[in-house]
Amino acid sequence: MTSALESHYAACADMLRKEDPDRFFACLFAPEIKRPHLHALYCFSLELSRVRELVSEPLTGEIRMQWWRDALCGEGRGDVHAHPIAGALIDTVERFNLPVQALKDLIEGRSFDLYDDPMPTSGDLEGYCGETSSALMRLASLVLADGRDPGGAEAAGHGGVAYAITGLLRALPWHAARGQLYLPADILARYGVTRDDVMARTVTPGLCDALGELRALARHHHDCALRAAPQMNASARAALMPLAVVPIYLKRMEKGGYEPFQTLITAPLWRRLYALWSFSRRL
Repeated sequence: MTSALESHYAACADMLRKEDPDRFFACLFAPEIKRPHLHALYCFSLELSRVRELVSEPLTGEIRMQWWRDALCGEGRGDVHAHPIAGALIDTVERFNLPVQALKDLIEGRSFDLYDDPMPTSGDLEGYCGETSSALMRLASLVLADGRDPGGAEAAGHGGVAYAITGLLRALPWHAARGQLYLPADILARYGVTRDDVMARTVTPGLCDALGELRALARHHHDCALRAAPQMNASARAALMPLAVVPIYLKRMEKGGYEPFQTLITAPLWRRLYALWSFSRRL
């Protein structure tokens, strides 16, 4: 590995440690030689998730998304490899023969984040989570299996949905403040909640019930992922490690005093590390 690549991977590790510590610590349960490549994948996803924060209008965000598509297809302008995350990601894709189309689909899925469009149904939400979080989990399993089919596509599919829904529920205060809504319209309607209610950050019994249904949906996918985990090659199961923190966050949302639009759900580091250790022994 060249010194430039080493610095790229080091930058990814540093970024992930600061911006997404749950995935960073989950990577510690993967073989050391594979961790830099997992860091690159996760930082790529993290970079896409931050595009909306960095732009003033959707068109500018679409241009940034297109830059990533071009970079993956070898059509990027300038020295794409000089970009730390892009350089590390492209090297990872080449080393493990990762499917570029899956990465492009992930970019496409993240394009939803640029707009204030409603999430029509719970099925649409699951589809969004599948294109983004599940695809990332599947790509991580391919890296851990040295580019060979690790099996366990079902586990990655369900696992990614569970992880993403939990993350979206945690981010509700942030998303509502900027006019973004990931809560499915069909679930909200079932409990008499409108988009305006959410944007006004009004907590009603109906909203609490809707959030409870989404937590149940996350738990369903979490449990399905665990049941399907044995279908995945043992060497690749570390890709499922981020799921360890899902039950912690869901339980904390059900404690007294939880304010959906104010409480930023987190947990002490020791609690998350213990959950990761316990989860690793179950895989």
